[in-house]
Order: sequence, then C-alpha cells, then structure tokens
Amino acid sequence: MDHWTELLTALGLVKAVDQGDWREFDAGSGRLALHAAAHGSPEDGTTVFGVEAGILEEFARRTREDGTSAEVTGASHGITVQVTAKDGFQFLADQAERAEDGTWATSDQSDPALVVVATWVSPDVDGSAHELRNIGARPRSSDDESATFTTKNGGILRVVHGTAAGSGDLAFEYDGELDSLLSRLTAAKVEARISEDVLYVANPDAAGGAAPASIVVERTQTTPETS
Repeated sequence: MDHWTELLTALGLVKAVDQGDWREFDAGSGRLALHAAAHGSPEDGTTVFGVEAGILEEFARRTREDGTSAEVTGASHGITVQVTAKDGFQFLADQAERAEDGTWATSDQSDPALVVVATWVSPDVDGSAHELRNIGARPRSSDDESATFTTKNGGILRVVHGTAAGSGDLAFEYDGELDSLLSRLTAAKVEARISEDVLYVANPDAAGGAAPASIVVERTQTTPETS
C-alpha cells in the first residue's frame, strides 16, 4: 500500500481518503481506490472497473430506462448501484462526493493533466459501448477494436475488444509532456521509461505474477466526438 501511495503521489494524484486498508486518490480527472489484498489471493494485483454517480436512485432509474440493468443495492462500503451488461460484465456505480464548491471536481491539489482510465474488456465492443451510453458516458472516439468515453464526474471509460468480458488494467492519460512526468517519477525513485511516446511505470504488484509489468500512461489524444 505504501509503495503504491508513493507511486500515485509521484504521478500527481492526491490521497483523499485513508482508512487503513482502503485509500482513495484524486487525479486531475477521475479517482482511484487502493485496497489491500493478501499476497497471492485472487484479488492480488487486479484492477476493478467502476464509476461514480451523483444521485444513485436517479442514475439507476435513467440507466434502466435506457435499456441497461441497474439495481440499487448494499455493499461492504455502503449503498451502490450494480450495473449488469448484456455480456454479463458487472460493475458498481458508487456515490460521488461533492467538492466544497458544490461541483463533482476532484482535489485542486492534484495534477490537472492526469486522467484515470478505466478499461472494460468485451467480446462485443459495439454492444458494450451502447451500455456506456446508457449510463450517461459521452462518446469521444471509436473504431472496430475500441471505444472511448468521457464522463460527467471525471475520468475516461474505455472498451477494448477481448475474448471474454472483464476489467482491464489500470491506465492513465496525460495532457502534457511525458518527459516532465518521467522526471517527477525519477525524482521520487519510481522506475519508469518512455518508449514510442508512451510512459511505462513499473507496477508494484508485478512480482505477484498476476499484474502486468507496467502501468501505461498515454498522451491525451484530441479527437472529434462521435455520435
């Protein structure tokens, strides 16, 4: 947990919640929750796709009306909405917390150029993209193998093609020069490198075998919205 905290802080995230084995971090856009897991357990080194919503009951109602299953339910961390896609993929929509100014903004101390990217691996990219539209995500770009969305409460949602539905690996986008981000990581003694305009950051969980060797940070690509 401490190694991850050092890495995320060097990337430009700010710790917003610290409750022992559960920590939450704000990026410039989007949030990330860090949860302790026993070494070698099924959860060790995994990433879980998730979103936030302002009013959970209203979010569930609108999502159902648009054709995607969404049920308000209880979880270990409180009330949430479980969304179930037609490919069987399930994810939670948790309660978003308003900032002091009344908006859904993340911490103003985080790097505004850093964006959290949550990835959904799906055998049906078009179908999963439709489900994301149903939860209110805004299309940004798409092709035969992937679709990318922005969200009202921050962060990026991405669908990529795969043989089975599931959560993809943790990733980020950066709307700035990757060299400056690399310098910050190097100063914090975090192993990282740039190759072909992509920043690869050593994954603290890679030693367990289940997690990828690197966390990918790509430069933000400006593309026209699709409809």
